[in-house]
Amino acid sequence: MGAGLARRIAKRPGFRADWDVMNTADSLLIDLHSHLLPERLPEMGPGFPVLAGDGDKRDIMIDGRFFRSVSRTAFDMNHRIAAYAEKGVQVQVVCTVPVMFSYHLPAEPAARFSRFLNDHIADQQRARPDRVIALGTLPLQDTARAIAEAEHCRELGLPGVQIGSNVNNRNLDDAELFEVFSACQDLGLALLVHPWNMMGKEVMPDYWLPWLVGMPAELSRAICCMIFGGVLERLPDLRVCFAHGGGAFPFTIGRIEHGYNMRPDLVATRNAVNPRDYIGKFWVDSVTHDPQALAYLIEVMGEDKVALGTDYPFPLGEQEPGAAIRALNPDPDLAQRLFWQNTLEFLDLPKARFGLPS
Repeated sequence: MGAGLARRIAKRPGFRADWDVMNTADSLLIDLHSHLLPERLPEMGPGFPVLAGDGDKRDIMIDGRFFRSVSRTAFDMNHRIAAYAEKGVQVQVVCTVPVMFSYHLPAEPAARFSRFLNDHIADQQRARPDRVIALGTLPLQDTARAIAEAEHCRELGLPGVQIGSNVNNRNLDDAELFEVFSACQDLGLALLVHPWNMMGKEVMPDYWLPWLVGMPAELSRAICCMIFGGVLERLPDLRVCFAHGGGAFPFTIGRIEHGYNMRPDLVATRNAVNPRDYIGKFWVDSVTHDPQALAYLIEVMGEDKVALGTDYPFPLGEQEPGAAIRALNPDPDLAQRLFWQNTLEFLDLPKARFGLPS
């Protein structure tokens, strides 16, 4: 751990985050990374997910095959707000579950499906603007439809959209995806990049390895493609955050930079800028599951580029929101940055919306 961060992570009483002291700078917690579903999904045809069941549980089904069960916390906003309150979190950034992306399906129904999801999630934000921040989804298999839906998200008042780490195995340096990202920059929409369609899943089906091994690799793949493909260089005002702590990238930046230095003929083919120069130009969330890893992540990425995230309400997420951050015992200024300030800066949202002085 560097000396700078060590001074910020001091031995001091634990950070307080009570629901009853909401709207003070030293108590607000915003979860940048959580997932929300509607209670019901429309029947869109073959390949599209549907929700089956009633009561406190729904089963996500695709063409009659079981995909995953979700509890009420995944689709009941009133229940979620109460559950978050018990954990001391006041505001949740919500986005759809990645299986809803439907990138591999026909573009026209996928665009209608995205529209349904975006209208629903925007309703949750509109009803509870002091508790809910909503991110949209885009039908990225079709450039024109994706841009049109990004414009609709802006009209709905959404500050950003969630996208997958690849689109039908097209990396995020793809020329058509660049057009979508350029439109998002022009619209002022932030991008939350979430791992999806994990590489290598066909050859490591056991032990949950696609999530344990493939997911960190997916995020490093996404970051490297946006750097080496020149996306971040050509779109300097595009605000991007990579979920799950940026995956393997922050922990292998030395190897990535070494490869750039030693074999520029292979690495620097589309962007000649050192990859380390982009540190500090994008955000990551705090989902690391390890305080030591989180301390290193903050040291590498910068104190202003790491934000509280949980992956709520799924089992691979942080079960006690902010636990890893609290384990560091950060000083009050750093705690505020990690718990809410960095998220608001990423999403370009005013403090006043949450009762904080500007």
